[in-house]
Amino acid sequence: MTHIEKRWQIAPRISQQAEESLRKYFPVARQILYNRGLASEEAADDFLDSSFEQDDGSAPTLAGVAEAVDRLATALENHEHIVVYGDYDTDGVTATALLVDTFSALGADVRGYIPNRFEDGYGLNTEALDEIKADGAHVVVTVDCGIRALEEIAYARSLGLDMIVTDHHTTSDELPSAVAIINAKRPDDPYPDKNLAGVGTAYKLASALLGRFKPNTISEMQLLDLVAVGTVADLVPLVGENRRLVKQGLETLRTPHRQGLYALMQMVDLDPRSITASDIGFMLGPRLNAAGRLASALEAYKLLVTKDVQEAGQLAQELDNLNRERQQITRDMLTRSEEMAVDGGTVKPLLFAADPEFNPGVVGLAASRLVDQYYRPAVVAYQGEEFTRASCRSIPEFHITDALDKCADILVRHGGHAAAAGFTVKNENLEALIERLEADAKEQLHDLDLRPVLHADVEVQLVDLRQQLLDFLAQLEPTGYGNPEPLFITRNLRVKRSRAVGRDGAHLKLSVTDGWETMDAIAFRQGHWQANMPAEIDLLYAFELNEFQGRTNLQLNVRDIKPSNATE
Repeated sequence: MTHIEKRWQIAPRISQQAEESLRKYFPVARQILYNRGLASEEAADDFLDSSFEQDDGSAPTLAGVAEAVDRLATALENHEHIVVYGDYDTDGVTATALLVDTFSALGADVRGYIPNRFEDGYGLNTEALDEIKADGAHVVVTVDCGIRALEEIAYARSLGLDMIVTDHHTTSDELPSAVAIINAKRPDDPYPDKNLAGVGTAYKLASALLGRFKPNTISEMQLLDLVAVGTVADLVPLVGENRRLVKQGLETLRTPHRQGLYALMQMVDLDPRSITASDIGFMLGPRLNAAGRLASALEAYKLLVTKDVQEAGQLAQELDNLNRERQQITRDMLTRSEEMAVDGGTVKPLLFAADPEFNPGVVGLAASRLVDQYYRPAVVAYQGEEFTRASCRSIPEFHITDALDKCADILVRHGGHAAAAGFTVKNENLEALIERLEADAKEQLHDLDLRPVLHADVEVQLVDLRQQLLDFLAQLEPTGYGNPEPLFITRNLRVKRSRAVGRDGAHLKLSVTDGWETMDAIAFRQGHWQANMPAEIDLLYAFELNEFQGRTNLQLNVRDIKPSNATE
């Protein structure tokens, strides 16, 4: 297995002006705040507070909400059948459950519809709309999809369906002809926060409905657990409104009222009282996503809406089993992808692997693993009889969607952003496509130092790692994309003990000292160091409280190791 050496980059030292303005905070905290653009006491206090304020009607609202509420009020009054049409990822599934819960509490005739990744593909499709119309629907509310479905929404109108679109994806030049469109990225929408997830956008509609009808069986607070799960899982920036929603959603999750989420937490031995955004990202989200990747996301949706304890337990077990299967498929696909993409140990500027046996629901995960391992843009694809459907992941030095745009003449469809994209190509054009992508990558990357960069907040001594710092780090939560977990560097540490742990010795447990202080550390996926452990090392790490078998201790969660005095 290849291990690419990483570059370490420490944030610039805090300015004198910010140092003075943030003087009520201790020195390490000042630097961390400054690194996040919080250079005044007022800005820092506001960020750390992030208290949730229930909508009193005075806050700005998203364009389209008023029109959507008016149409839905008519549907409620006339007992019209409403369908919430979602997506098969965690964001879409949580958004579907959120609106179905809301409509149900308002007495609506409502059901959720989740397309099948393998049969229906992403987003609206005409066959599903035919089925929904035949089932007696009058109104369809999309969540996490629909903003680019111009033809499908026009078709829905021809069937007599009134369409309300709630979405958070980038719009095209033309908007669909729906009754209402709720999307902060609409060119004409003045809403200040453009980064809401699909579930956050759906929540804004639910909040407006609850504000109008004021039912006593549901509250905005009760919906925030779903907002937190979907927002974290969809990797939208955890700043601004997203951060406030997730922070309050975590509080709701700590006293869980939703049987399915509680059952899922029990399944993974997660104590609700101490749940974090990382727990959602690494434990709950992957299990909810596994259903849509391997089978049908309906199982995840059922888990979120069930009120039956026994059914919740059974569904949680099914999702956990699917996630284990997904993990094994990903490992096998990664092995096969490496064999195909890395030719005789030579790492090309762009890695490519396609196979008829690849699971199309997991190709994106395999591509991500290739990027992590080799730090090159990667394409992993399922090759069918006529078409190849691929997921692409990239590095900051190579904009993968721009590269695909240059090949649009031979693609059936494509889309994405700088770091991730997807495409469909006819098999007859596949070889030409890969040649063009590889040539583009070679031209752009050939003279660059292609090593991943790890960004650290500040260099500290072990004596700085105290409860005071841990308490401050808790105030920064939820951390994640857009609000990264603080990372530290400590140099010239002597290794007192070390051992490889986990399956096949993949991880590393160690104890380090600077001569005065001693700390325990865990280094995931770095067990290879054990065979050649230097006597003195520099560590880049997160600082955390480790809880295991009823015991708690301070711990370094190591992200990278270098021999002391090594060049960076």
